[in-house]
Amino acid sequence: MFDTILIANRGEIACRVMETAQAMGVRCVAVYSDADAEAKHVQMSDTAVHIGGSAPGDSYLRGDAIIRAAQETGAQAIHPGYGFLSENPDFVEAVEAAGLVFIGPSAKAIRAMGLKDAAKALMVEAGVPVVPGYHGADQDDTLLAAEADRIGYPVLIKAVAGGGGKGMRLVEEATGFQAALDSARSEAKTAFGNADVLVEKFVTKPRHIEVQVFGDGSRAVHLFERDCSLQRRHQKVIEEAPAPGMTDEMRAAMGRAAVTAAEAIGYAGAGTIEFIVDGSDGLRPDGFFFMEMNTRLQVEHPVTEAITGVDLVEWQLRVAAGEGLPLRQEELQVNGHAVEARLYAEDVPKGFLPATGTLTHLVFDERCRADSGVRAGDTISPFYDPMIAKVIVHGPTRDVALSRLRTALRRCEVAGTVTNLAFLGALAAHESFGAGDVDTGLIGRDIDALTVPPRVQPHHVALAGMAALDLLEPRSDAGFTLWHPLRRQVGLNWQDEDHFVHVQVLSPDHQLWQIGDEEIVARRVAGRWSIGGQPAARVAKAGDRVTVFADYGISFAVIDPLARAAGGHGDGNLIEAPMPGLVRMIDAKVGQAVEKGVRLAILEAMKMEHSLLAARSGIVAEVLAAAGDQVEAGAALVRLEAAPDETPT
Repeated sequence: MFDTILIANRGEIACRVMETAQAMGVRCVAVYSDADAEAKHVQMSDTAVHIGGSAPGDSYLRGDAIIRAAQETGAQAIHPGYGFLSENPDFVEAVEAAGLVFIGPSAKAIRAMGLKDAAKALMVEAGVPVVPGYHGADQDDTLLAAEADRIGYPVLIKAVAGGGGKGMRLVEEATGFQAALDSARSEAKTAFGNADVLVEKFVTKPRHIEVQVFGDGSRAVHLFERDCSLQRRHQKVIEEAPAPGMTDEMRAAMGRAAVTAAEAIGYAGAGTIEFIVDGSDGLRPDGFFFMEMNTRLQVEHPVTEAITGVDLVEWQLRVAAGEGLPLRQEELQVNGHAVEARLYAEDVPKGFLPATGTLTHLVFDERCRADSGVRAGDTISPFYDPMIAKVIVHGPTRDVALSRLRTALRRCEVAGTVTNLAFLGALAAHESFGAGDVDTGLIGRDIDALTVPPRVQPHHVALAGMAALDLLEPRSDAGFTLWHPLRRQVGLNWQDEDHFVHVQVLSPDHQLWQIGDEEIVARRVAGRWSIGGQPAARVAKAGDRVTVFADYGISFAVIDPLARAAGGHGDGNLIEAPMPGLVRMIDAKVGQAVEKGVRLAILEAMKMEHSLLAARSGIVAEVLAAAGDQVEAGAALVRLEAAPDETPT
């Protein structure tokens, strides 16, 4: 076994690898960028090396700096984590040329599966079923359109490199093909440096089921399947193992296909064979098709660990150190059910826009497994994926596991940034998901029901007011004048709705709140507040922000009357950057007449492209940024003005 390894990654990925490696007595070296100098993975490591600037290209993608750090710290091996350089065959060869061990597959295996078109050709040769489509090298627009016609709409255009939904577009009919092709190529070029695409038949009720494989270079085993059908924009949201409705016959067929795929390329280490499954008529052994192979450990690997009792990182270290597979296929079995939800900093009402911010409060349910690379006080930066944590639960049955997931999500407490926590809670309680009737279109079909904002109740407002006025901890002088209780006022804003509320502190344990026309009594009994007859939720205050941990977190801004008096309100004329990022394209031209909803610019941030649309119809008065500009959140990009025949609003 290795004495020291370097982990060429960051965040929850690096933390996860360290937990196992350090438990095995292996010393861990972390690497970090400027933005990550105080990060959790740096604090967890035995030693850490600074490798460059905040942008991934200046740090975590610098293979030479990472290898040099490994040599200087005495590491014998490099664990790539997942993402960044984990599937870069040139990096693997450089690691080995430096006399180090790469904890993962060979460069040859990565290359074999690195491009979707070549991988599918290889799978056809190995006898693994694939989706009908065009995977050729000729990228002529006319040819690709003709192939789409031949395959039959709807079709998927997919980047041949990479994954995560980037460079992927669904095309319903021929008239939309060229625009979708241009968009997919642009995003693929940005994300992967390769604009080539393939075209595939779109399965109308698709399920995304993947099989965890593990090989030692000559033989492989599978550790059963995971269902990753709950997706938004082709990004996985909730994963579970085993797949709902899976039959023994189907599992055996998928397992054989996955092992065949892994052994066909002499695979060593942890990998995932992803299949698209036709769920229109149940799960059938002839209804699954190879989609791609991820030649690395996956984000959702904890659900496989939960149902098998296998620590996949430990297996990675042992096999990389020269040991054989720890278990034979017949020794592996499914135990219970596990579910994982991905908690992100993202603004759901704004179309799941990735968010930034400092986490002023972060608490997880102690009965769940929470894999996280951040702590309270850490900042979600614009440079990396905005994941806060993976929340993982396990139970003897699927129903029990889902019940535990719902509880764990309700007990998550996050403040300092917007999150998708309420969305996850709604998804975990979704009737079809609970019944196991899942497919990749479920979220899109029911998005309105899944994104209903919480209803703020008067007792929530009163509790936020108590925190804002520092009235949660009783003090004998908190609310009295010489002769009678003092009446105090506080202003709170929630989602652009103002609440100006009043309180009379009648005693250290008794307050009377006026919320609009409603009178709310707050009493403290046995050390806990009851507000309007409801037990008070937990609450956190940081600066001018109060978060009440009810309905997955209700965040109020405490209104500063002086700032409010001096401020103004936007009129929809100014198009601003919603987050820090790179201006990829400016579509607007001065003098151009635009309609509401027309795209004016494209901002690239957090590895995705975001279209910025006109909030109203008008004339482009000013273009305030250019393609290639790096801008901060709130930066003005385009200014509109009313058309000459419009009445100003």
